[in-house]
Amino acid sequence: MAVVREEETTFKRDMLKTVPSLRAFAVSLCGHQDLADDLVQDTIMKAWAKQESFTEGTNIKAWLFTILRNEFYSQMRKSGREIQDSDNVFTERMSTHPSQHGVMDLKDFREALNRLPDDQREAIILVGASGFSYEEAAEICHCAIGTIKSRIARARTKLQEMLDIKGESDYGPDANTAAVVSGVFASRPV
Repeated sequence: MAVVREEETTFKRDMLKTVPSLRAFAVSLCGHQDLADDLVQDTIMKAWAKQESFTEGTNIKAWLFTILRNEFYSQMRKSGREIQDSDNVFTERMSTHPSQHGVMDLKDFREALNRLPDDQREAIILVGASGFSYEEAAEICHCAIGTIKSRIARARTKLQEMLDIKGESDYGPDANTAAVVSGVFASRPV
């Protein structure tokens, strides 16, 4: 059986005597009894954990009130940075797809783009990436507009084949990743 020091018993007794006064002070700060009770409990827990820093013979009530007040202001500062989101509406809007898929997709695209014939790669980069019109790209390449359009069409078809793109759903994250990010799995029974 553990031996309880007399100082610890005195500290505990003196601390418990102040609980009604602590609670009244906490209610005056919080305005709600349930929040005040939580604040008093946090104060008692902190005081008990730091009892070695209390100097015996000094005013324990003032020491506890200081802890309570500091804890209250710490919680207020913290709550000012937190957002109440119990139904996860805000969190779901902030979720993003993992970046590794985009990095891998870009790497695959670059490799496929480099495997295109030079004339097709040049045409698709001029129009698709650099933003030139067909007319401007044709002028740069010293060829007809129809030739540029044909090169771009062939380049797009070849890229889709090399990247195994069958439709719009092949762009972006895969179905499982999209479901996780959008919270579909959260609503499904397991």
